[in-house]
Amino acid sequence: MSGIIWNPIFNQYPFGMYPEVINRHTLRELYSPELACPVSNIFFQECLQHVIKPKHGFGYQVGMRCDLHVHTLNSGMCTVPVLRQICRESYSDPREVYETLKRRGMDLVTITDHDSIDAAESLRRYPDFFLSEEVSALSPSGTEMHIGVYDIQEHHHDALQRRRDDLLSLIAYLDEQQIFFTINHVYSSLTGRRTESDFTLFSRYFPGIEALNGQIPALCNRRASELAARLKKATVGGSDAHTLASLGCTYTQVTGVRNKDEFMECLRLGRASLHGQSGSYAKLTRAVWQLGVHMMCEKPWTLSLLPLAPVVPLVTLANALRELAFVYRWTRGRPTLPQHAIIGYEEAGI
Repeated sequence: MSGIIWNPIFNQYPFGMYPEVINRHTLRELYSPELACPVSNIFFQECLQHVIKPKHGFGYQVGMRCDLHVHTLNSGMCTVPVLRQICRESYSDPREVYETLKRRGMDLVTITDHDSIDAAESLRRYPDFFLSEEVSALSPSGTEMHIGVYDIQEHHHDALQRRRDDLLSLIAYLDEQQIFFTINHVYSSLTGRRTESDFTLFSRYFPGIEALNGQIPALCNRRASELAARLKKATVGGSDAHTLASLGCTYTQVTGVRNKDEFMECLRLGRASLHGQSGSYAKLTRAVWQLGVHMMCEKPWTLSLLPLAPVVPLVTLANALRELAFVYRWTRGRPTLPQHAIIGYEEAGI
């Protein structure tokens, strides 16, 4: 993980003793350059945020971080037909989401609920929060796509929703208002079919592409990053978290900035780097089970569906195979780039 230094001294202690370790050793001992190595330990991030930075007055961060794809209970109902009436897209409370992201080292916090800005009501008081939205839009060919729209004002929401069934009108409005936007999970089957004309639209009108999504397979993300590099688009990354567990595990970082406005300006200019995890079969299966538990807590009568729990791994396996088939369908025969040529993309564990 870029910007955080780990010292083997910490290996001698469990996480709960990190504050004691920091008090016992000098900063020079803890951050000895000859011993230091990169770390991607999320618990150490939390320690860095709440213990090291307050104690020493500064942190080993080289920029500002933000998870640019986050959902809360305001994202509406699940889009899976059989669950549409009973299960939410997310059960995460906005305040819990904010607190979790801050503990995990995010300098800025935004929420990208589906066609909703209701989370702003409880978060607008935080100076490091800014409002965003994931707009569900229809293309001229009739395909659905999810568009990440960042750093908006509340009055923009109504205008976006009025235009979401007319993609070209929506894009014209975003350009007029100088709002940065991206096509999300471009190589995922999540929103259904794609057409060649969709990719023409992405190339011609979209300033950015989500190139690292924490819920879809690594291959889909790599191909999205290659597409962004080929089209010279800005890239963003986010966890696409529908549960608290994966919040902040995938994020966008911009170096050398001090506030949200500078962060957004560099994002537009394509100066961001992307960090963290892609999705996986195990990760998706765990998230579906967690959503199921929340559904049963909210609607106790759905406990009658509990015998179907063993079927979940089969459903998520089918989804994983469908995702791979989808990305193969739309990247077969298209040029690819070597890993070192892929801009703004740094993914751990692949």
